[in-house]
Amino acid sequence: MTALRLANRLCALTLAVLLTSVAPAQAQAQALTASAPAKPALSVSVVSPAMASLPVQLQANGNITAWQEALVGAEANGLRLATVAADVGQRVRRGKVLATLADDTVRADLAQTQATLAEAEATLAEAAANAERAAGLQDTGALSASQIQQYATAAVTARARVAAQRAAVQVQQLRLKQTQVLAPDDGIVSARSATVGAVVGSGQELFRLIRGGRLEWRAELPSADLARLRAGQAATLTTPSGRTVAGTVRQVAPTVDPATRNGLVYVDLRPGPDSDARPGMFARGSFAFDARPALTLPAAAVLLRDGFSVVMRVGADNRVQQTKVQVLQRNADRVALQGLPPDARVVARGAAFLSDGDTVRVVADAPAAAAPAPARPASR
Repeated sequence: MTALRLANRLCALTLAVLLTSVAPAQAQAQALTASAPAKPALSVSVVSPAMASLPVQLQANGNITAWQEALVGAEANGLRLATVAADVGQRVRRGKVLATLADDTVRADLAQTQATLAEAEATLAEAAANAERAAGLQDTGALSASQIQQYATAAVTARARVAAQRAAVQVQQLRLKQTQVLAPDDGIVSARSATVGAVVGSGQELFRLIRGGRLEWRAELPSADLARLRAGQAATLTTPSGRTVAGTVRQVAPTVDPATRNGLVYVDLRPGPDSDARPGMFARGSFAFDARPALTLPAAAVLLRDGFSVVMRVGADNRVQQTKVQVLQRNADRVALQGLPPDARVVARGAAFLSDGDTVRVVADAPAAAAPAPARPASR
């Protein structure tokens, strides 16, 4: 038993010596690890906010519509469409023939009315001659006063019949003219319901024109922003394809929708030959006001995380700190913001791959920003 106890005590003493020698080694390793610099997560370039003057913009949404539409219908009643000379999308001039109606019956009625007019004119000539002769015999006593009055009345009646027939001829001539459906104004054909062979009624719509080819943008704005706009103010909108169209405020609506508390701003558009603006489109746009100075950063330096706009700010120890900022406006590839000092160092590119507290290696400062490009509307 004595030998066994001696062996156990010897083993315990050996284990204590080993533990005593290992603890300082672990502590020394931990100290070396803590003192060693952290491995950089990414090599980045940094940029500082630059002061620039950007125009203040008021964003809006709305529909593109025709400035005015002209409805072209048939004035003659019960005639058959003989030809259709215009189609949808065609630009027409005022007075251009869009369609013609069959005029056989109208020409026959005109000929009949002209013949009746000739008969009435002959009757008038005879009645006028009789009245003149009767008036010449008034002093001779050959005719009584009543007979002379009858001849004079017959002449007046014949003259009235001639006038009525002449009016009837004018009506038939007008009907003949109405067999040609003419464009009431310059414009673009936006709809066509005319079909060859159809019998149309008076007032039936055959074509629809965009008057002058003019388009307008009806922008919806909150009632608080309507007072900021004036007629003649510049506007820019973006079509669904991404193309921009310039416009000018023509009128601000005098009323506000009581349900939405929004008002309409009517903007005359100036689409170019390559514009894809069409009536019925939904478009986003903006109204530009006087420019104001603001701190700007490249758009790639500003991230959207958890619903907030943030930047990765680089400290003196090359550790990044996620900082929230307030975006004031976007202009081309620049972003105007608040919440950063002018001397802040911000990761220019690749910030999306970094987390708060990461260490980076700064390889170079990003070049200074050039003057911002003309303003482009930003989506809400």
